[in-house]
Amino acid sequence: MQALYDVKQTWIARVNPSVKLLLFILLFAYVIFVHNPTHLFFLVLMYGFILFTYSGHPLKYVLIFTSPFILVFISSQVSMTFFGRGDTTWFKWGIFHVTEESFFRGVHLGLRALAFAILGMIFALTTKPVMLFYSLMQQLKVPSKYAYSFLASIRMIPIMVEEFQTLRHALHIRRAVPDKGIKAIYKKISFFSIPLLAQSIRRAQRIAVAMEAKRFMRGKERTYYYDTRFSSYDVLFLVIFTATPFIGYALALVWPMFTYTDVRYVN
Repeated sequence: MQALYDVKQTWIARVNPSVKLLLFILLFAYVIFVHNPTHLFFLVLMYGFILFTYSGHPLKYVLIFTSPFILVFISSQVSMTFFGRGDTTWFKWGIFHVTEESFFRGVHLGLRALAFAILGMIFALTTKPVMLFYSLMQQLKVPSKYAYSFLASIRMIPIMVEEFQTLRHALHIRRAVPDKGIKAIYKKISFFSIPLLAQSIRRAQRIAVAMEAKRFMRGKERTYYYDTRFSSYDVLFLVIFTATPFIGYALALVWPMFTYTDVRYVN
């Protein structure tokens, strides 16, 4: 992200990653058991406001990142509305059967998926992977051999992408792969998969030897280059994100946007 544009360091980015991770897991679990579409609507509004205001990323890029999830919301809502089941028919034409129950079921599932997506985007856009694993080791006492292994795996992703691009350019220059046909697909799979797999195995072996040489397999205490601690931002984060479910529930009682109350739409 830093290579594409400037990222601002907002207060959410200063929250301890372990605190952020644990609370977001609880919020994910909470959203699963919310069956009131109005409650979900207000949760999406509040989480969306936090995402667009305090993510630290330019608005244009946040819109680009969230556009696939908007498409997921629309597709899930429309498919459930037109092809769901229900007793109170609103519209019927051929295979399309829109009922009151299917409409609210679609709204419910779409808003739930959108709430999951926004929470995940807030965590992804405001948390550095390096600081996350350092926090897991220091605050949650995750063994360093596991944390550094995951960290090394994440660092290997851009290297593999670069190797894939280099290999593709080399094959294109040499005209080693035909452009069309089933034979072209087979050759592309063999030409790309075998070299990338071999390089990944060699790199994983070197990382394992390096970690063993640096005594990562020992269970003793280690020193860390980055020191992650708790701060006042953690308290502010806990207060705000813990209050959002209660605020959303209260707003749903005061302004019920969806008057359909039959619980059959959540089954």
